[in-house]
Amino acid sequence: MVNRMKKPGKALVFMADSDMEQPERPKGNRRRTLAASVRAKLLDQINAGKYVPGDKLPSEARLTEEFSVSRTVIREAIASLRADGLVESRQGSGVYILASERASLLPFQEVDPSRISSMLEILEIRTAVECESAALAAARRSPAQEGKIIDAFHDFCSAAEAGEKTTNADFALHMAIAEAANNARFPEFLSLIGPESIPRRTLENDHTEAEQAEYVNMLCTQHEAIVNAILEGNEDDARAAMRDHLRSSQARYRTLLRRKS
Repeated sequence: MVNRMKKPGKALVFMADSDMEQPERPKGNRRRTLAASVRAKLLDQINAGKYVPGDKLPSEARLTEEFSVSRTVIREAIASLRADGLVESRQGSGVYILASERASLLPFQEVDPSRISSMLEILEIRTAVECESAALAAARRSPAQEGKIIDAFHDFCSAAEAGEKTTNADFALHMAIAEAANNARFPEFLSLIGPESIPRRTLENDHTEAEQAEYVNMLCTQHEAIVNAILEGNEDDARAAMRDHLRSSQARYRTLLRRKS
C-alpha cells in the first residue's frame, strides 16, 4: 500500500508506508557499493591532479576518516584501483600513484558529448544497463535508498522549476537508482561514463528556450514514473519506465542528427 505525497513546490511521487516490509540489504553488497563509490572519488581526485604519478596516497586511517567508511571498504577500493594499474602497494611504505600508461585502455575515454553519434552510442548502452538496474532497485532497495532516490528526484525537479541546469541532478538520480540495485557494477558503470553522458548539452545548443523547458518538464514526468515504479516494488514497470525514458532521449537525438544531415 502506498500513499501519494507531495513536498511543497515539488513533483508528486509515491512513498511507501513506514510499516511496509523491505528486503534486507545484504552487508556484502552494501560494502561493495561503498567501495565502488570510494574508488570513483579517488579516481576523480587523481584525474583532477590532486594526486600525480609518484604521490603516496593518504593512510588507510586518513582515507577512512575522509570518506566515512570502514578500512575494509578502503582496502577494496584500493584493490580495484590496483587491478586497473592505477596504483601500486609498496610493502612497509604505502600506496603510490602510477603513471597513467593504461589510461588510454580504460573504457569510455573517447566519448565526445558534443557529438550526437557519441551520445547515441552511450544512450544505447545506458538503455541496456539501466533498465535492469531500475528493475533490481525495485526489488532490492532499502528504506534509506528509497529516501536517497526521492531526494535526488526532488532536487532534479527543483532545479528544473528554477530554470537551472539539471545535468548533475539528473546524473545523481540515476546514480541513486543504480546504487539501490545493490550490485556494485551498476554504479561503477555510471561512474565510468560520468555526468557527461546525460543528454542535455548538445540539445540545449540546438533548441529554443521554450523547447528546452518543455523537454525538461517531460524529463520530470518520465523520472517520476521511474521513481514511483521503484517505490512500488514493480520491477516490470520500473524497467519499462527507464526504457521509455532513455529511448525518448535516443529518439530526440536521432531527430537532431537528421536535421544536421
